[in-house]
Amino acid sequence: MASHQVPNGMDGVNGLTQPIISPGETFWYEFDLPRQGTFMYHPHSDEMTQIGMGMMGAIVVHPQQPEPIDRDFVILLSEFAVRAGRSRPDTTEMVDFNTLTMNSKVFPGTDPLVVQTNDRVRVRLINVSQMSHHPIHLHGHVFDITATEGGPIPEGAQWPETTVLVPTGAVREITFVADNPGDWAFHCHMLHHVMNQMGHPDPPAVGVDAGAVNEAVQPLIPEFMHMGEAGMAGMLHDDEHDHHAMAMPRNSVAMQTTPGPFGPIEMGGMFTIVKVRDEVDDDEDPGWYDHPEDTVARLATEQELERDGIEIPEPPEEVDDVDEVEPHRHDEHDH
Repeated sequence: MASHQVPNGMDGVNGLTQPIISPGETFWYEFDLPRQGTFMYHPHSDEMTQIGMGMMGAIVVHPQQPEPIDRDFVILLSEFAVRAGRSRPDTTEMVDFNTLTMNSKVFPGTDPLVVQTNDRVRVRLINVSQMSHHPIHLHGHVFDITATEGGPIPEGAQWPETTVLVPTGAVREITFVADNPGDWAFHCHMLHHVMNQMGHPDPPAVGVDAGAVNEAVQPLIPEFMHMGEAGMAGMLHDDEHDHHAMAMPRNSVAMQTTPGPFGPIEMGGMFTIVKVRDEVDDDEDPGWYDHPEDTVARLATEQELERDGIEIPEPPEEVDDVDEVEPHRHDEHDH
């Protein structure tokens, strides 16, 4: 149990403080918990395999006189290497993790954090990733960093943030007042950590229609999927808004996906939503936020653009045919 002052023989390090737990065996652990806080536990035997398959958890020790907290959440941050079309993590991977999770789920499968307006909210972030640090960012609110895996931070030493860096193997507790109703993004700010199963050696293909390439290659390599013609958003799946998407290999999750109230939400991976409402029914998802009238960004009118002196350039003409360019050949006179 990391970061807690347990007796040495209860520390659980295979070969150092106890024998290995063999298949079919059950070990007994017993110790006092004299210190409040947020702690993680995980195996110290064949860690890349066992943690890489999801064997991890959290222990929360509450003080005898609890703080005035209305909502208390625990989120374990972890990473896996799940190749497209596969059903099991690749536990031999040491660097290129492509599935970044909150409580072992990727968005849109992550649970929203449902809170009531003016609730005092605490989120306990535990990073059990093998390699990655995670800067966790909250939209619409400012929080205080109130504790680490070492214990509470004295009130005079706490500081306000909108992003907290959670190193691997570390804990950060943040606290804020949910005083801004709405649906607020809460995510890792490593941009490739909010994508699902991202990672391939192919060069970018913005502006290139790769549909024929996918059709030709996928029968031979089922996990092959080229980047979209218009960028990553070309891989979105949104039937509700008739958004055309690329075909995906079997047993895969879309790189950035889920229909939202205004179209596809171009997020995945280590992403969830803090849903702040004036009235809530316990933890039940209240659905999408009903914005007050005239509070949603919209397309600017020509009169508004002219008033503010903004000129929109004409789009470039499309080129139908491009003359082939003869490749230059070097000869002995070239230098």
